[in-house]
Amino acid sequence: MRSECRGGDPEASVPTVTAGDVLREVRRLPLPKATLSLQPAGRTLVNLDTVFSTTRPTFDRTVTILGQSVHITAEATRYTWRHGDGTRQTTSGPGRPYPALDITHRYTRAGKTHHPSVDVTFTITYSVDDGPAQTLDETITTDGLSETLTTHEAVPVLTG
Repeated sequence: MRSECRGGDPEASVPTVTAGDVLREVRRLPLPKATLSLQPAGRTLVNLDTVFSTTRPTFDRTVTILGQSVHITAEATRYTWRHGDGTRQTTSGPGRPYPALDITHRYTRAGKTHHPSVDVTFTITYSVDDGPAQTLDETITTDGLSETLTTHEAVPVLTG
């Protein structure tokens, strides 16, 4: 079966791209995952600050939805830092490497292996056929990749 427009406004036959259409497309696309940076990397001492940071992931793409060009931008607006010991913290920024102490965590038990990670929540903005920008009401969170971190205790040694 074929559909054809006879008379009237040809624009009236163009389907409307809805926020739901955009949300489905964004969920189908792979949003970037954040890579966690730890300082010190790989191993840390209990009761001292471990510095957490990441680079702000970006997403900017034009896709076709219902035959129309839709420009989608995802902005990282929230970071959930999972320390791997059952604790977490949420920030609005990606942190910075040492010597900045924007995001830190102190582990309290030595001899443990942890798998910290950072999840990123994105706010999605889109425009259809170069029209006005619109923001989705719903955010999308991507789970970050984990790192391995072991905790150690510093033992004082007397020297003579």
